[in-house]
Amino acid sequence: MSDSPAEPGVAAGAARPAGHGHSAPDACSVGFDRADVAAYGTAARAAFFVALEQPGPWGRDAATQSHLPAELGARLSSACSDRGGRLSLLRRPGRHADEHHGGGHAAYLAWSGPDAWLLHAVVEDPATLLSVDLDALARGDRDAVVASLPGVAPADPVLLVCTNGRRDVCCAVRGRPVAVEAAAARPGRVWEASHTGGHRFAPTGVLLPHGATLARLDTALATAVLDEADHGRLPATALGPRHDRGRSGLDPDAQAAESHVRAEHGVTDLGALVTEPVAGGPAGRYAVRHRDGRAWVVEVERREAGTLPESCAKLPVAVVQRLPRTVG
Repeated sequence: MSDSPAEPGVAAGAARPAGHGHSAPDACSVGFDRADVAAYGTAARAAFFVALEQPGPWGRDAATQSHLPAELGARLSSACSDRGGRLSLLRRPGRHADEHHGGGHAAYLAWSGPDAWLLHAVVEDPATLLSVDLDALARGDRDAVVASLPGVAPADPVLLVCTNGRRDVCCAVRGRPVAVEAAAARPGRVWEASHTGGHRFAPTGVLLPHGATLARLDTALATAVLDEADHGRLPATALGPRHDRGRSGLDPDAQAAESHVRAEHGVTDLGALVTEPVAGGPAGRYAVRHRDGRAWVVEVERREAGTLPESCAKLPVAVVQRLPRTVG
């Protein structure tokens, strides 16, 4: 099994690399770049993340198509998704030898709700994660999670960059160089990830623990994201519809509303805003409140942006953008 986009087994007609780190002109992410499609409101929903290191190749469904036992991968994935969370497989950026590097499997447990937190452990057997109290993780009960996994400890924020070429060729061709270069700049803080959603915005990344999901990454932005995350912030360069897909803990329209306020008012503090539907208001209208007392009402409109393939080698579909505006 291989997830390299140059290997046999990639879907017929999939875009091939035009050069180092560049997708062919018909690649899905290239089309979205050229059309300047807004990334607002496109973060995959997840209230929490379980991220497990699993070296070697990944198939399209990495949890069941990797060197991780398929039954275990399916159980972990279902246990997370049933509770509103997400399982990701991780690799150290670089060459993907089938042999494990030794020393166990790194694992991260992230709560992405209010007062986000991240825990790290090294497990000898990935099946150990079946004993984690995922109900506690789903409600943000850190003490109960710690009690359920011996050896777990607080961790600095990490950035997961999607590189799964079997999921979509853009992720491998465009994501892998960013992951490798950012990991060289910030060792131990960047991982290749099996799937973050939204390969049409490749290179994509998810910042743990916050679930802040990013589009069109480059090495400079990835390193800036990690540097600012140490202070609980996003870099100003990550704000706006080109890069900010939203926070995973919110529904898509709420993501767009919050991202709009961040960009309009320069709010980089990841924990400063609370975004909720306006009580009794029309659909698509959100109250965004800052901890300093400021508040805004944002209306999110959905508007078609033509037709584009959302995945490489697939037919074009109608693309809908979320276009938020402040109304109060």
